[in-house]
Amino acid sequence: MQGLLQFTMDLFEGLGSEFAKPEPPAPRPKKVRKAAPPAMPPVPSAPRQEAVDTGPALPAIPLRDTLALARFAHPQATREVVLGSARVAYEFKRGKRKTIGFLVGAEGLSVRAPRWVALRDVDAAIQEKADWILRKLLETQQRHARVEATRIEWKDGAGFPFMGEPVVIRLDPKHGFASVGGTLDDAEVEGGPRILRLAVAQNAAPSQIRDAAQAWLMRQARKLFIERLDHFAPLLGVRWQKLSLSNAATRWGSASADGSIRLNWRLIHFRLPVIDYVVAHELAHLRVMDHSHRFWETVERVVPDYDLLRRQLKDEAVPRWN
Repeated sequence: MQGLLQFTMDLFEGLGSEFAKPEPPAPRPKKVRKAAPPAMPPVPSAPRQEAVDTGPALPAIPLRDTLALARFAHPQATREVVLGSARVAYEFKRGKRKTIGFLVGAEGLSVRAPRWVALRDVDAAIQEKADWILRKLLETQQRHARVEATRIEWKDGAGFPFMGEPVVIRLDPKHGFASVGGTLDDAEVEGGPRILRLAVAQNAAPSQIRDAAQAWLMRQARKLFIERLDHFAPLLGVRWQKLSLSNAATRWGSASADGSIRLNWRLIHFRLPVIDYVVAHELAHLRVMDHSHRFWETVERVVPDYDLLRRQLKDEAVPRWN
């Protein structure tokens, strides 16, 4: 470092003297015998080779080695394994199956294995799938964090998305509501959120505010779902018979061969194209009761960009109501 600093200073001194005016020669001083200064240690010269050949490039660091001190624990965990620097406590069950299966859900990792498989073989299978398991656990953890960030504090001024647009609650028990329980007004300021006025007292408990908002949203959801079912059913050449609203935590919809459709009312938080994808998806099951290639071709006939909308449905955080 000292040698590098000295080199830099010398360089700038040289540049300065190159453009400076010449100074007159100084008078020759009288010779005075002085003690010689202590010798400076020589600065080692840099090697001529600037780059060192380190051989082939090192492989990318596996995901398992980037999660130092991470811990993932299933609430019903019965076994634990170390994957890289991460400790994973997982639920383990045996059953009537032919292969070892892995499921990463909201609670964590679950492993299922045949009764005849030795534990050492289960451990080996987990290590083989380590990168996939850690990636899914991390994605689930991040998704949970996004959901927690959308938790609603039920009070005057609480907000949530309605058909992809922000809405803010105003408690207004004296308002002359045109619809039962509440009404949706325009934004108070240009570019701001729309106002959902609820017929709820200012001192209402959070649960009362939540229930009133949910009742209003479910009414809007049922009305919209019926409109979209009636729109897509003729396009797919099917007839639906009954609509039920679901409150499932992990499922957006289902369809039965008798024409019954179940749709999660929380879909009302999403934009209309996403809602249309789910509606078309369930109606397509009235033609093809599986997820074969023919099924997805059926969906694509009426929702060409279904794959993009499907990813949005998966990635976007839905407000946490509880």
